[in-house]
Amino acid sequence: MRPFLPEGHSLRVLCLSVAGLLIFNGCNVGPKYHPPAEQAPAAYKEITPADQKDIENWKTAQPSDDALRGKWWEIFGDPQLNTLEDQVNVSNQSIASAEASFRAARAMVKEARSQLFPTVTTAPSVTREKQSANLKEFSTSSSGLGGGTPTATVSKAFDDYDFPFDATWVPDLWGKIRNTVNASAYGAQASAADLANTRLSMQADLAVDYFELRSQDSLKQLLDTTVQAYQESLRLTKVLYATGIDNDESVAQAETQLESTEAQDTNVGILRSQYEHAIAVLVGQPASTFSISVEPLKTPPPPIPIGVPSQLLERRPDVAADERLMAQANAQIGVARAAYYPTLTLSASGGFESTNASNWFSWPSVLWAIGASASETIFDAGLRRATVQQYRSMYDETVANYRQTVLTAFQQVEDNLAALRVLSKEIQEQDVAINSAQRYLTDANNRWKLGLDPYLDVISAETALLSNQQTMVNLRMQQITASVQLVEALGGGWDKTQLPSTAALVSKTP
Repeated sequence: MRPFLPEGHSLRVLCLSVAGLLIFNGCNVGPKYHPPAEQAPAAYKEITPADQKDIENWKTAQPSDDALRGKWWEIFGDPQLNTLEDQVNVSNQSIASAEASFRAARAMVKEARSQLFPTVTTAPSVTREKQSANLKEFSTSSSGLGGGTPTATVSKAFDDYDFPFDATWVPDLWGKIRNTVNASAYGAQASAADLANTRLSMQADLAVDYFELRSQDSLKQLLDTTVQAYQESLRLTKVLYATGIDNDESVAQAETQLESTEAQDTNVGILRSQYEHAIAVLVGQPASTFSISVEPLKTPPPPIPIGVPSQLLERRPDVAADERLMAQANAQIGVARAAYYPTLTLSASGGFESTNASNWFSWPSVLWAIGASASETIFDAGLRRATVQQYRSMYDETVANYRQTVLTAFQQVEDNLAALRVLSKEIQEQDVAINSAQRYLTDANNRWKLGLDPYLDVISAETALLSNQQTMVNLRMQQITASVQLVEALGGGWDKTQLPSTAALVSKTP
């Protein structure tokens, strides 16, 4: 039967229909994403009004997930630390793992985006075949009144040259694919933020371990000096005992004090070695071949630009990662909603087929077909509704995680600001205590040498001085590590303009 439309007209109608689908290919049944508004405090509690008066123009926070950090450790002015931090960025295996995870997430964006385009396949073949001679064909009678007589099929071998092309395309009518692409892109951005967070954590861990190692060097220097002083005290005590001025009890006390201090001095090597080994792992080197020369801690805590609380949400990579995960969960709701709507599939095939290679690619050998099909789920026992509810619940979970991360971020900043404020005052007070202990020791030594007091008073004064000096070393270590942790809590200096866009994620350039 001849078609009603003239030849080629049906094809033009189908092409126009496809063009209409392309225009319609902008519908999105998913919910629009709106980041939850988080009310940041106007100022940090641990910053005094005098410090706060220079901070102005704070604004509503937006995430700056993948902003590249600057070399924030250079504010400490330690060349050895700078060298080690550069090695972390290159050789740390945790950073390498996070970077590989980001590359995998970026590849998933490209995978999802490929679904927006048609799929074209081909399967060329050359075969020679022969049908069975035992197959029978039935021919009808000349009257055409049914029945028929079986006739033998002529069995003849022939060649079949086939070069087909098949194309299929599923138009994204309801935004399922676009939401899948968006979800993958948001996930890749979250992975980029995780990479930044891992890098910041490794850098901060290195700085903390480095300054704690230097603090052990300071403690070692203090104990070495103290051992020398106690050796001199023991020598003097033995001289006084030999001359009959002092007794053997004072010698035994001096020996006990010296030996116990020497044991403390030796014990310092344990922690120093552990910190050195930890640094070796962070810079990607075997602990057996890595070493750092001894040098007491001399680095003072640097001034750190705090900014305003609303900027914290822009600068923290963990906050940015959780915000991107919220956007991803929101896009996945749209993917689940699209299952309620029908799926249209456009398909076309064509190619060349012949029984003779000489005319395989001639015009009479051309074959083609084009068509469309639609499918819709009529009954699924509540599967789609449950799937949408699942993704809505997962979105609510990401919102809660985001808000918890924001609260933790403010807590960590306030914790380290409080630590620096308290330690600054405590160090001043401890410095006074050391001066008093030094004066106490001088008086005790003078009275013992004059025979007015026993050597036990000298031991008490020396113990008090050493204890206060050890406390000062520990306080300065806490102060410098709190400075590092404050920088980490502030995000290490991010810039939101570095956020990777979807276009950047799908580009060929890594």
